[in-house]
Amino acid sequence: MVIEQAVILAGGQATRMRPYTDDAPKAMVPVAGSPILGYQLLWLARHGVKQAVLSVGYRADMIRAYVGDGSRFGLTAVYAYEDEPLGRGGGMKLAARELGDPAGHFLALNGDVITHFDLGELVEQHARTNVGVTIALSPYRSNWGVVDIEGDVVRGFVQSPVLPYWINSGIYAMAPDIVAMLPDKGDHEDSTFPLLAEQGRMRAYRIDGYWRGIDTVKDVKEATTELTEQGYELSAEFRVTGA
Repeated sequence: MVIEQAVILAGGQATRMRPYTDDAPKAMVPVAGSPILGYQLLWLARHGVKQAVLSVGYRADMIRAYVGDGSRFGLTAVYAYEDEPLGRGGGMKLAARELGDPAGHFLALNGDVITHFDLGELVEQHARTNVGVTIALSPYRSNWGVVDIEGDVVRGFVQSPVLPYWINSGIYAMAPDIVAMLPDKGDHEDSTFPLLAEQGRMRAYRIDGYWRGIDTVKDVKEATTELTEQGYELSAEFRVTGA
């Protein structure tokens, strides 16, 4: 299976990200000088995606000015406009209805994640298991440091350790019939996904590679450092700041 189409939920404002989102949607928050959306589009194009449908709402004009027709990212960009906030599930459904191949499988991304894992492996597993949704999972890293103790003796400290749990990365491979199951308004994680799990129609793919959710100002700063140190910053043509 080759999946050549994707939807991106890019309509959120994210009040927790202020001042970055005072006048910009969350997907346009710059990390290492480039919007989150730029990283996503280039990553999708590198893995063979030809069309990306962006669900947009708040400051859609800013997203359109940056992305345009998508050609400079190596794909075609299409826009699905939310006249009112529809929630993640509603936005996903709206965007999925604009896909070029409504009978084909598609990828779906939250507009606030940056990653570099091998998307082909996720698609291969999705094809092999023949399920409704394959959800990419990332190891859970604590937001707090932990204290290493032996009895009541403190042996050391570990900052933000990886814990033995997996979290939803906000990246999915989805079968076309799932679109009808998505809510017109609301969150798919509250309705569609629990039903699919109950039906045994979901599988998990464990990410082996970089993934970062951008939810706070702290995340922006840490991700900027990580991407810079790893050499993953985008080239100047995709930047919106001099950072």
